[in-house]
Amino acid sequence: MKILEEFKKFAMRGNVIDLAVGVIIGGAFGKITTSLVTDMIMPPVGMLLGGVDFTNLYWNLSGGAYTSLEAAKAAGAVTMNYGAFINTIINFIIIAFAVFLLVKGINSLQKKEVPAPAAPPAPPRQEVLLEEIRDLLKRQ
Repeated sequence: MKILEEFKKFAMRGNVIDLAVGVIIGGAFGKITTSLVTDMIMPPVGMLLGGVDFTNLYWNLSGGAYTSLEAAKAAGAVTMNYGAFINTIINFIIIAFAVFLLVKGINSLQKKEVPAPAAPPAPPRQEVLLEEIRDLLKRQ
């Protein structure tokens, strides 16, 4: 029972809940960017490059000729899917840029701390001694 109480205390702290929300939103954002790359960005890029379908770019390592990546997979061929890798790299770049913009925006919203004014430097030792002598002379 003590372990359950400790776990409840741990799980209910604000940081853990914030992290969980961040992971859930991040997963959803990842799906959105994957769709953006696969369905919106890569088709025009492929068209500009002469009708290349990046999802169908692969190297067949097991020999034989196949009309598509799906046909090669259905036949059990060993393939290196470099088109999917290119899509993943572009996906990563978009996510990294979006996170950069998000952090930059959050940082600009935070109040900047005004540094406390620095204490004036202590007067030189000579001035302190002269002031003491002056004060002593005034008292006499």
